Amino acid sequence: MTEATSARSSRRHSWRRPVVELAALFTAVAVADAAANTVAHGPSGPVLLCAAAVALLATTGFHVWWARRHGHAPPPTDAPAPDAAPPATTTPGTGTGTETRQTALWRMRTTVRDEPGSLAALCTALAALEVDILSLQTHPLSEGTVDEFLLRAPAGLAPAELTRTVADAGGAHSWLERADAHDLVDAPTRMLGLATRTALDSAELPLALRQLLGRCTLHSVPARSLTGQPLADEVPAEGVLAEHTMTFRDPSGGSLTIERPHLPFTPTEFARVRALVELDTRLGQRVPPRREVLTLPEGNAITVRRAGTDDLAAARAMHERCSERTLAQRYHGPVGDADRYLGHLLSPRFGRTLAAETASGRLVALGHLLWDGDETEVALLVEDAWQQRGIGAELLRRLVAMAAETGCESVYAITQASNTGMVTAMRGLGLPLDYQIEEGTLVITARPSGVPAHREDRTALRLPDGSRRG
Repeated sequence: MTEATSARSSRRHSWRRPVVELAALFTAVAVADAAANTVAHGPSGPVLLCAAAVALLATTGFHVWWARRHGHAPPPTDAPAPDAAPPATTTPGTGTGTETRQTALWRMRTTVRDEPGSLAALCTALAALEVDILSLQTHPLSEGTVDEFLLRAPAGLAPAELTRTVADAGGAHSWLERADAHDLVDAPTRMLGLATRTALDSAELPLALRQLLGRCTLHSVPARSLTGQPLADEVPAEGVLAEHTMTFRDPSGGSLTIERPHLPFTPTEFARVRALVELDTRLGQRVPPRREVLTLPEGNAITVRRAGTDDLAAARAMHERCSERTLAQRYHGPVGDADRYLGHLLSPRFGRTLAAETASGRLVALGHLLWDGDETEVALLVEDAWQQRGIGAELLRRLVAMAAETGCESVYAITQASNTGMVTAMRGLGLPLDYQIEEGTLVITARPSGVPAHREDRTALRLPDGSRRG
């Protein structure tokens, strides 16, 4: 209908209603006049008037009673009131009804064609399996789009059936792993949280990258080896992105490489990692100033705090006071090279270090929590004069608690079978332990979660500079 036609129709309907109302008024007047003449000139006029009055009162009373009765009646079940709230429904896994079912959270990533309707077909296929999509992130690529889902699926749904359904709906290169409640946080909130952690503590950068990217391996290569030879290649300022690796300039010097063989990296992930690395570079090394004062059984007060590269001179002085046997139990190698490892061990880039010092500020013990690829190593060094006083056990307990807070599933210590102090401290944790021994070298593995672990045999030991010694 055009605007001109609509205007003519409006003018035509504007005079019809008054004419109809005027005709109805004339008809009512004529009917009333005829009724009045009949009653007034008839023989039973007064009787008819009284009967009409009674009928009118009865009709009015019945109408009032009927209105009150239905006004208090409940609304019909098949036609709810327009302003009424929709009825509550129970979704699978919410636990609010008698027909709820157990559900499981999954993180899924798949590649779909960059065509209209591709994502809709995938979502329809998931809906047919009663799978809820809780969140969705898209990573555009030149040959398609990588979609990352957080799914809530029935607990009885097999992973193979889920991946097969995704493949039939057009998904390619799919990847699936279990998720937990921490993955329910949306991407912007997660990035802000990781940036805050990185800004407060330099040691948080590797952990933040692992949490952001999932299962991956980080390799931090120093600029030079212990002998002064260059190790790390020159990396462009913007970083390098390959299919399964990302490389950046390490803020502490050298390079930082991230590997994820099971899943390619996307440009979106590369941009997020680069933002965290640039933030860490601008802020420099940061160690939280938190301190705890402990009282030893003999009454001496010991302060436990985070240590960093600023403690390098004090750590070297403590090494000079330690015996060769103590250093050999700690480093499993030439004692003369031990002091050269300290720059690596104290750097927050490779882990966290706790220091124990006396009331006068003298450093008497160091405890290291080292990020070793996908694993976490713990190591202790206590000055001879302060051994057997519980300092090592206190440091170890705090280091394992730190590992648990960062999500590490297991912590291992490499020592010698004759090092009864380290063995006793590990047993004092009260956690399930796994012992592996070969040629006098003992590897003790503990799981903060309390679940026993079985590791592969370690025939080589990782040194602080990243090399291995058989």
